[in-house]
Amino acid sequence: MTTTHRLLALALATAALSLHGADAAANWTDKCAKCHGEDGKGETKMGRKLSIADLTDAKVQAKFTDEDAFKAMKSGRTDASGKTTMKAIEGLSDDEMKALVPLVRALKK
Repeated sequence: MTTTHRLLALALATAALSLHGADAAANWTDKCAKCHGEDGKGETKMGRKLSIADLTDAKVQAKFTDEDAFKAMKSGRTDASGKTTMKAIEGLSDDEMKALVPLVRALKK
């Protein structure tokens, strides 16, 4: 592979990652912000109703792994009594949900 081909491949990969990040932000706004808020604090009408944790809080983020976050998006969450506390995200692929995890982590202050 020539240097030109390597640079082209690198440029295409960088563009794909940038686009993927843009998709994650758009998916956050479309699928998550109604409850979690654009800033992740959960200070929305639905967030208050469901007592959503503040995703900007480092202590809150320390309580779950990246895999836990993905599972919550994929399957939803229930409390100890079986009540749904978060519906599964519909209309996103596994890769799109996985791309949301770093975005959630970036909310931590």
